[in-house]
Amino acid sequence: MPGLSELEKKIIAAIQGDIPITERPYLEIAEKLGISEDELIQRLEALDSRGIVRRFGATLRHQKSGFSANAMAAWQVDEDRVVEVGKKMAAFKAVSHCYRRNPTPRWPYNLYTMIHAKNVASFKNIVRRMSEKTSITEYTILFSRKELKKTSMEYFPEEQDN
Repeated sequence: MPGLSELEKKIIAAIQGDIPITERPYLEIAEKLGISEDELIQRLEALDSRGIVRRFGATLRHQKSGFSANAMAAWQVDEDRVVEVGKKMAAFKAVSHCYRRNPTPRWPYNLYTMIHAKNVASFKNIVRRMSEKTSITEYTILFSRKELKKTSMEYFPEEQDN
């Protein structure tokens, strides 16, 4: 990627794999890079503002974690309420992912939540509560049938070996 410093390349390489599951994962990453936690966070914010790092994603292997009712709920939300509704929905413990996508004429949904529950009855109860809390009644549910292999883009792979 043009215009990246060597440190920025090392930061990108360090965050493209698994993030440490600790109270302060950025501190652990920063220490491996030989910089402060504050500097790492500032550099990540700068990479974000430049559009180089656009998001962090988490992968939950829900089939292996004891959840049998896993589904994506796609919600039709007025654009002026997307942030407000998204925050309310993301606050539910059962939600692992919550994000906005552009709707299309044939698919009017613009807010998506990945919901994990022990069973279908529990799942339906969670969706009902989310709908009541946000007053969003237009939605559809897409149940997971099979977990596909999840991979991420890998940039600067040689940097990870240093």
